[in-house]
Amino acid sequence: MSTQQQRGPAPRQAAIAEYVLARGEGTAAELATRFDVSLMTIHRDLDELERQGIVRKFRGGVTAQPSGVFESNVAFRLKAMHEEKAAVARHALTLIEPGMAVMLDDSTSTLEIARRLGSITPLTVVTNFLQAINLLSAERGIHLMALGGDYDPLHSSFLGVSCVEAVQSLQVDVCFTSTSAVSGGFAYHQEQHIVSVKRAMLGSAARNVLLLDHSKLGRVALHRLAPLSAFDLVLVDAGASAEALRDLDEHKVPYHVCEVGGDGTRPA
Repeated sequence: MSTQQQRGPAPRQAAIAEYVLARGEGTAAELATRFDVSLMTIHRDLDELERQGIVRKFRGGVTAQPSGVFESNVAFRLKAMHEEKAAVARHALTLIEPGMAVMLDDSTSTLEIARRLGSITPLTVVTNFLQAINLLSAERGIHLMALGGDYDPLHSSFLGVSCVEAVQSLQVDVCFTSTSAVSGGFAYHQEQHIVSVKRAMLGSAARNVLLLDHSKLGRVALHRLAPLSAFDLVLVDAGASAEALRDLDEHKVPYHVCEVGGDGTRPA
């Protein structure tokens, strides 16, 4: 039995998706050979990846869906820019004090904050992200408030009208959020139902902090989430280009550049 077969379908499907994304497309026969499984198994994997909105099947193979759709899938966001997100999260922790009420959106950037909150208690933490809820439910000293709504397995979070209404009934000290793209003084996101929840969160916090890995700078997505002036601070990792940082300077955006691979940060 091959390593892939021993590990099960989910890791194999993740590897298939990464392979297809890198090349743009792939044939079923090619994928079956590469992953040492039968054509029938590959077609089942591709059916599941198509159901998740990651690939589009055609006769004999698949193509990658547009990158925005792929990037929405939490299983793949968890792998992307991990060190950069951790660097930003480390600095975000310096903005949190015991006794605060903190809101986290459903981004994998804020999940890196959630992983580290056990050292800053007591805290109230509000989130719609199932990954963060599961992580924080075992932490002593954290009063966890889970935002309800319609569960979206693609994002591993609760969304919809019920979630927006739950957010609007609260007032927190600080909200940490992330988004798909930033350019020209605006934050963007590719999905409307995500935008509505993030906007509600921005309206329910005394202070808003935007977390970015450098890959999101200089990009746009379908929906304009908010002007960067809606954020009190933008945190970005040190991989940000000089051009991208000039764009933030030109729009008078307060930001902080966070060094990767250590606890230090370097101010902008």
